[in-house]
Amino acid sequence: MSDLRRIIWLASYPKSGNTWMRSLLAHYFMPLGKAPDINNLRQFTTGDTRQDFFDAANGGPFRGQGVEDWMRVRGRALRLIAASKPDHHFVKTHCQTVRIFDQDVIPPELTAAAVYILRNPFDLAPSFARHQNCDLDLAIERMCNPDTITGTPNGIMDLLGRWDDHIRVWTGAPGLPIHVVRYEDLLHNPGRTMRGLLEKFLKVKVDGPKLARAIKATSFEAMKRQEETLGFAERPQGMTAFFAKGQAGVWREDLTPAQVAKLRAAFLPTLERWYPEMLKETGAVAAQV
Repeated sequence: MSDLRRIIWLASYPKSGNTWMRSLLAHYFMPLGKAPDINNLRQFTTGDTRQDFFDAANGGPFRGQGVEDWMRVRGRALRLIAASKPDHHFVKTHCQTVRIFDQDVIPPELTAAAVYILRNPFDLAPSFARHQNCDLDLAIERMCNPDTITGTPNGIMDLLGRWDDHIRVWTGAPGLPIHVVRYEDLLHNPGRTMRGLLEKFLKVKVDGPKLARAIKATSFEAMKRQEETLGFAERPQGMTAFFAKGQAGVWREDLTPAQVAKLRAAFLPTLERWYPEMLKETGAVAAQV
């Protein structure tokens, strides 16, 4: 039997930069002029919520009624995804790498490696609220809830859980080759950040001009223009714009001191590890409560 450990996961909590990373990789690796727009990223990467793969794995249209139905078919769907290309390929996921119903949500036998993209929770919360079409307090509550699950209307799930648990289980997965990218670093210095991913992790000799073109083509402004012109198929129902701000530091205007305090208290150990530079300022804001 052929080795199906072909999937390189592009894993993240929603609104952490996954679409940007997929676009960057597509524009870098695909021939000049052939890279897909934001609505056709599946030409280069795919995702683990693809209805067509679940239908094929189910032997007919998949209409799940809950997590158990989803997991009953997910393993077969992922095998089809892994086998859909002959070599290593990128697959987007928002799921945690955990076991439920005695099955791996992220099966090691289909996994080659992972790129994990994270974004600080203070900036993530306003974007996640827009993504969930809910207010900020409810978005923060969901980010702090270990049982948070989202899904498609047909019952294909994203097993999110808490923001900090999501980071912990991915970055601590035993035996998993993983490269962590902070959204803020990608925003501040995309060239250096992508070089680190391409050269150090993917072992690809970087073509400087090609990387520069990929970065220019996938700037936030360019992707926002695409959404305004073409729409964006992955935009959740009720969300007015998927590409809204794309900045770091928006939490200073968007969050109240009480909201900053709640996020800080909930996620402090993870912030200490991944965002130590934010501790002083967020601590001062939280102290105003």
